[in-house]
Amino acid sequence: MRSKKNVTFNDIAEYTNFSKTTISRYFNNPDSLTLENQEIIAKALVGLNYKENKVARILANGKTEFIGIIVPNLFLHYYSAMLNQILATYDSFGYKFLVFVGNNQEDAERRYIQELLAYKIEGLIILSHALPSKELSELGIPIVTIEREDKYVCSVNTDNYMGGYQAANLLASHECDVIIHINYIDSSTSSDVPAYGRIQGFLDFCKEHQLKHELILQETGDTYESIRYYLSNILEDVIRKYPKLKKGLFISNDTQANVLVNLLVRKYGGLPEDFLLVGFDNSPISEEAVIPISTVGQQIDKIAYEAVKLLVEQMTERKKRRPVPLEKPIHKVITPILIRRDTTEKTKVKRPTY
Repeated sequence: MRSKKNVTFNDIAEYTNFSKTTISRYFNNPDSLTLENQEIIAKALVGLNYKENKVARILANGKTEFIGIIVPNLFLHYYSAMLNQILATYDSFGYKFLVFVGNNQEDAERRYIQELLAYKIEGLIILSHALPSKELSELGIPIVTIEREDKYVCSVNTDNYMGGYQAANLLASHECDVIIHINYIDSSTSSDVPAYGRIQGFLDFCKEHQLKHELILQETGDTYESIRYYLSNILEDVIRKYPKLKKGLFISNDTQANVLVNLLVRKYGGLPEDFLLVGFDNSPISEEAVIPISTVGQQIDKIAYEAVKLLVEQMTERKKRRPVPLEKPIHKVITPILIRRDTTEKTKVKRPTY
């Protein structure tokens, strides 16, 4: 059987009575043609059953339609959920993705970025905290970051301050005697990182309403075993310090909130009546936990879409004959949504007397 002949620019030109130059402009700079001529060529492509040769196009114009992504890890459910939503934007924007997991190692991430640049990516989405935004801004390609230090690059972030404020307010509304925020020590607890707003919002609410509160910062690692070990110690300390008080716990992410729920269930057979708990992210684990977890919901699908949209806008501008560079980075902020589930809203298991 003879293979079907590939349709060439010559074929399209003969079919439409346009020049090869005009056909080339349709593929590489369609805005330079009238809408009428664009429609004529588009119909010709259908009539000829044209199948675009992506490799040839990349060689011709150097545009790969690839976006690079670097995430710090996939252990925290937030990152896997965010990555899933970013990849889902292909149908909306037509860009493909090359993904690296950096594990917060600076040298490794620099190597990964050079690898991505060698593949001629057109833009980069960074969720990792390893490299400063100043260094990223000097790479010479459009960049959008999510939930990390972003002084010199564009970003899309949650309103973390509002989220911390909402979490403290929810726990206070249930008349907790003491409200405790558990966060882990890493780059996200630096005041120039958006996630620090969770701490500040929590503290401001408690101080404004003169509530008994505690902030616990602990280096927990990024494996289940290490997180379980450190949270187990924190839990025992909280039980010892506040034995007769109703305790409201605000955990910095849903992955750790789920570990803490499991520890309580194993210890008491359920969530004791003197414990209320709120996570952060609304990653799938919060709803799938053995006791569904109340959480401050980052609108992960919206954040992902807006991040890719903002990046595509920059990449599209760079392709123009006379691109207009951004005067300063654009920072978009997405409102969080408080989601009430069983860890704050249902009757708890009575715990043993002390």
